[in-house]
Amino acid sequence: MESNFVDYVKILCRSGKGGKGSMHLKHVKYNPNGGPDGGDGGRGGSIYLRGNHNYWTLLHLKYERHIFAEHGGNGGRDKCHGTDGKDIYIDVPCGTVVYNAETGKYVCDVTYDGQEVLLLKGGRGGLGNFQFRTATNQAPRYAQPGEPMQEMMVILELKLLADVGLVGFPNAGKSTLVSALSNAKPKIANYPFTTMEPSLGIVGYREGKSFVMADIPGIIEGAAEGKGLGLRFLRHIERNSLLLFMVPGDTDDIKREYEVLLNELRQFNPELLDKHRVLAVTKCDLLDDELIEMLRETLPEDLPVVFISAVTGFGLDELKDVLWAEMNAESNKLAAITTTESIAHRDKDMAHFQAELADMGEDEDIEYVDVDTDDVDDLDNLEDFEYEEV
Repeated sequence: MESNFVDYVKILCRSGKGGKGSMHLKHVKYNPNGGPDGGDGGRGGSIYLRGNHNYWTLLHLKYERHIFAEHGGNGGRDKCHGTDGKDIYIDVPCGTVVYNAETGKYVCDVTYDGQEVLLLKGGRGGLGNFQFRTATNQAPRYAQPGEPMQEMMVILELKLLADVGLVGFPNAGKSTLVSALSNAKPKIANYPFTTMEPSLGIVGYREGKSFVMADIPGIIEGAAEGKGLGLRFLRHIERNSLLLFMVPGDTDDIKREYEVLLNELRQFNPELLDKHRVLAVTKCDLLDDELIEMLRETLPEDLPVVFISAVTGFGLDELKDVLWAEMNAESNKLAAITTTESIAHRDKDMAHFQAELADMGEDEDIEYVDVDTDDVDDLDNLEDFEYEEV
C-alpha cells in the first residue's frame, strides 16, 4: 500500500520570460508624423512558495514534475502594454525547506501559514521604442527584448513542526503514548519498526491549552550513518521545541540506551543537543514503587525523568505537566529556525536524498534550457539592456 506521507519531492520550476517591446512608427492620414508608439512588453510570471497550514505532507506535489509560469505578452502599437504572465503559488506545509537539486545548496524556508517566498522571478518586459524617443532621436527603430526566464530543479523537503518530538528505539512505546494522549491513531504492534512514517497528535492540557506531539520511526544505533530508517526521519526532530526520550522500564541499562540515542542526535546534528530534553521511562505498569526509586537513582540528575505507562495511564498527567513546564521555560525560547550555522550539517542529509532521488531519473520529454541571468538581475539604466534592431 502506498504511503500518504510524502516528505520530499523533486520539481523542475521555470519562471516566465518577459515580453518583447514593440518597434512601431505611427503613420495615419490624420497624423502622418505620429512618431514612435511601440508599447512595452509584459513581465513574465514568477513562482512563489506559500505556507498553508491545511497541508501536512507534500503528497499533492508528488506527481507535479514540472511547474512553469506564463510568459509575458509582447508590446503592441499605440503604446499597448503586453499582458503580464500569471504568477504561480505553490502551497506547501509549514516547515518545508527548499534546496537546489543540482548543487545541493539551501535556498529558503517556509515556516508559517501565509508566508510567501519568491522562488523564481519572472523576466521583466522589454521597453518599446516609444520609451527611447528624444529630441535628437525622434524615430528610434529599436526596442528591447524581454528578460529571459529563470529555471531551477528544486527539492522540497518537509520537516515537521511540533512542540514535542519523541525519540526512542523501536518498540519503546512512542506510538502507544501518542494514541493515549491524543486522538491520533498510529499503527501499534509488538514488532520493531511498526511506525514507518511520522505522525502528529494534538495533546490536550489544562484550561483548554494544547500542544503538538510528533511520533517518528524508531532510531537504532548507527542511524546517523544510514542504518535503519533513522537518517530519513531524523530531520523531523530539528523543528521540535522539546525532545522526549523514551526508554522502556524493562531495559537492562536505561542510562546507556539514553546515551546511545543522544549520541545519534549528536552525530546527525550537534545543535539538537541545545534543545531541552525530558526522559520518559515507559512500560512501568510492571514495576513497583521500590524498583522505580532504585532506577531513578541510576539516571542523570540534571534531566527531568518521568515514569509512565501509556496502557494504564500511570504518570501521564505528571508527564504533561513536565512537558508543558519545559516548553514554556524562558531558557527554551526558540531562536530562528534557519541560521547560517545550522545549514552546514545538511550536506550529509542532502547527499542521502539525492541518492534516493537518483532512481527517479531525469525527464526525457523536456528540453532543458541553460539560462544566464547574471547580466539581467539589476538593470538600473537603459545602457545595460541589449537592444534588438528592427
